[in-house]
Amino acid sequence: MAESKHVTYEDAGVDTAEGGRAVDAIKQMVKETNRPEVIGGIGGFGGLFSVAALKDMEDPILISGTDGVGTKLVLAQILDRHETVGQDLVAMCVNDILASGAEPLFFLDYVAIGHIEAEHMAKIVKGVADGCKLAGCALVGGEMAEHPGVMRPDDYDLAGFTVGVVDRPKMIDPANVREGDVIIGLPSTGVHSNGYSLVRKVIGVDGIVPGTPEAEAKKAELESVELAPGLSLADGLLAPTRIYVKPILELLRGEAGKHVHAIAHITGGGITENLNRALPANVDALVERDGSKMGWDIPAVITYVSENAELTPNEACKTFNMGVGLMLIVSAEDESAVTEALVAMGEKPFRVGTCIAGSGEVKYTDEQ
Repeated sequence: MAESKHVTYEDAGVDTAEGGRAVDAIKQMVKETNRPEVIGGIGGFGGLFSVAALKDMEDPILISGTDGVGTKLVLAQILDRHETVGQDLVAMCVNDILASGAEPLFFLDYVAIGHIEAEHMAKIVKGVADGCKLAGCALVGGEMAEHPGVMRPDDYDLAGFTVGVVDRPKMIDPANVREGDVIIGLPSTGVHSNGYSLVRKVIGVDGIVPGTPEAEAKKAELESVELAPGLSLADGLLAPTRIYVKPILELLRGEAGKHVHAIAHITGGGITENLNRALPANVDALVERDGSKMGWDIPAVITYVSENAELTPNEACKTFNMGVGLMLIVSAEDESAVTEALVAMGEKPFRVGTCIAGSGEVKYTDEQ
């Protein structure tokens, strides 16, 4: 047996002192997300949140959601831009529970990282806090897990978890969708946080280690490709996922919102595999499309990736959001009221398609 040797936690690669500095660096950011229901601050064994206000609801339903950012983080590391991926994390969770009409109440994050550096961690968590403020939910806790020997020092992954509430009588139910209903879309900011395994393959970043000369060369290349005036490929690919919570909750609380039958968050699987989740078994969605063109503007970054991957229209629509991050299904007679309410909030809604008799599938007009 080998001679015994004194080994500390720090010798094993875990810097608890730096972890403490990281917590101190994010405390104010976290505090700025507080809602009146938050009790205490971070640092305890659990995040505390009062639900006393729920007693005013007829039948409060808690709705939870969890998600990550996926391999978009590879690009963030190569480009050394970490300030917005936290917003992506929040968006992926809160937009999902919004599809049921839920108001996000609080959020927790989990950061797994090879080596904790307080300044670096603060950049990541600032994005989470910014996302929580955009969604109106409180960041009540989280975890920073240092994984020496398992992950590269600069490598990290993110996971998030949110809980929201909706009163059962006001819950959005796809069973209300009928033949003849209209599908309204709200624009995305770009790729959002899905499809990045394909994106990585197209732009050739697989196998590149952040912080190396190869990474610097790739960073310069991505920043030099211009998608549109003032928009580089790097900017387009890292545009943060849009958070739709505040305008949609405002809509649902108004008169026009009473006519929303279903909501779909367009994430992994694109339009084809998300819009169907907002349909009953006897209705299809017929989406406006003409080959590679949709019935609305497609962000330049999605067009760039789709063309360079030589995707067919069906493949693109099954991979990307194609420029629409959230869809609302409303009765035809209420389309104008809902659209006008959204426009009054500064939104730019557009018609995506209509609902027809069918079997709960998504179809496209150029296939009819």
